Amino acid sequence: MEYEITVTAASGVEGVTKRELKRLGVEEPRAVGGAMTFAGDETMIARCNMFLRTADRVYLGVGRFRAETFDQLFDGIYSLPWEAFLPADALVTADGKSVKSKLFALSACQSIVKKAIVSRLEKAYRRSDFPETGARYMVEFSILKDVVSVRLNTSGAGLHKRGYRDLVGRAPLKETLAAAMVLLSDFYYLRPFADPFCGSGTIVIEAARIALNVASGIGRDFDFRHWDFFDPSAYARAAE
Repeated sequence: MEYEITVTAASGVEGVTKRELKRLGVEEPRAVGGAMTFAGDETMIARCNMFLRTADRVYLGVGRFRAETFDQLFDGIYSLPWEAFLPADALVTADGKSVKSKLFALSACQSIVKKAIVSRLEKAYRRSDFPETGARYMVEFSILKDVVSVRLNTSGAGLHKRGYRDLVGRAPLKETLAAAMVLLSDFYYLRPFADPFCGSGTIVIEAARIALNVASGIGRDFDFRHWDFFDPSAYARAAE
């Protein structure tokens, strides 16, 4: 099954992330700001999480609609097929942002989004109790000029959290930005590489992982791996 996939990256890094996507087989992602959107299946979602060194997160699109009032926001969220993604015990969180829109009170919007999702699940599963003891589903919405885009965060924690470092110093350089710096340089794995002001060594570590062709997400977990609707073999296919 194909989904709308959105990959986000830090400002100034989008060009590098776009090149990475092309190497994964994405022909021409649609870029808006720091987000790149394209169609892909579950294996592509897994591949993006596993191999993109410079991306922040990978999202699965759920729907898009217009909303200028809280009632319209509730109705729009309620109309989406949440039961196709969320089981009855899903641990649901809602977060979002609003730009140039009539709906700008984010705390109220977050509450309405979650309430609408629960109402939809109550009808779909014919039950009123939702223990939220299952897998985590991080719902994120963005409202731009009164158009609401709703997505599921497939990554969970940001992709800069590689899993190889437990302790960090003050103001550490994110691994995604360090990887982008290496990829933007004239780095070549057969040449010596040095960073005289390395601090905690993030740039050097990322350069070494690139030289050894170590997947950026090989040592960590992702939220999508715990979702009931997600094909468990997609991760295995991506890792091949």
